Amino acid sequence: MSDVARLAGVSHQTVSRVINDSAHVRSETRERVEMAMRQLDYRPNSVARALVTGRSKTLGVVSFDTTLYGPASTLFGIERAAHDAGYFITIASLEALDRPSVLDAIERLRVQGVEGILVIAPQEGAARALLQAPPGVPLVAVEAGPEDSVPVAAVDQFAGAERATRHLLELGHRTVHHVAGPPDWLEAQRRVAGWRAALEAAAAPAPPLLVGDWSARSGHDLGMQLAADPQVTAIFVANDQMALGALRALHEAGRRIPRDVSVVGFDDVPEAPYFTPPLTTVRQDFDEMGRRGLRLLLAVLGRDGAGMPAHPQVAPELVVRASTGPPPA
Repeated sequence: MSDVARLAGVSHQTVSRVINDSAHVRSETRERVEMAMRQLDYRPNSVARALVTGRSKTLGVVSFDTTLYGPASTLFGIERAAHDAGYFITIASLEALDRPSVLDAIERLRVQGVEGILVIAPQEGAARALLQAPPGVPLVAVEAGPEDSVPVAAVDQFAGAERATRHLLELGHRTVHHVAGPPDWLEAQRRVAGWRAALEAAAAPAPPLLVGDWSARSGHDLGMQLAADPQVTAIFVANDQMALGALRALHEAGRRIPRDVSVVGFDDVPEAPYFTPPLTTVRQDFDEMGRRGLRLLLAVLGRDGAGMPAHPQVAPELVVRASTGPPPA
């Protein structure tokens, strides 16, 4: 830093102001300092700065090893939001989100000196772990989380499922069948609740619940069961991958979509407009969820986001395409 100041002909304090992007530096002075930094290949030492300021500008994220579109997109949204806010991200990726693994990951991130931790916690085991996290650790759950404990940033899963079901009922279908996600996933639970609420509000009968595992294979297997029942005219599927499998099963059974059966998915994966037919689905704004999760964590740290609610929910959007229509005459 002293070398940069000497080469640029300024004080040590001026170099510090340039590095910290202070507004109290004239533009020509800033240019001279930045040129000296490039000439000397100078980079601020983040470890030294953390020792001086008490801030590492690094946040931890507890995630898990998955190719599922939702959790992977949530992680990407968090990374982008952190980058825009000037923070680095350290990721602890787990094979499973059970309680011991999540608590161990939180401790490992604490040892690395992160300022706060975001936990992608869609399953019950991860939610229970957050209830037992060490006191004093700034924590925020993203995507889902335990009620009345740590702050949670999530998409309103209940509202999305309710809107999808209501869309099918408003088209004239007598009832709507539901292919749900795994029962230990909090988002799957909220989507089931939204589906039931919409049926109850319309005084529509509630068919037996079918439970999948988020995969296209499980959607296909359960879709074959539904395709064999001529009374089935509307299906709400808890994610687009299972909806893809269900579409294949209906095609194989000779059930035309949407003429015979209407199908709605959830997530709006990039491929959804290219399904056969293009899939009506519920879009989740993962970028916005990442931004809200980050703002919530900064609020917990006391540095930003004053007045934010403890559980900010992102509104979902129903995207209507060609896979839904009125029931057969």
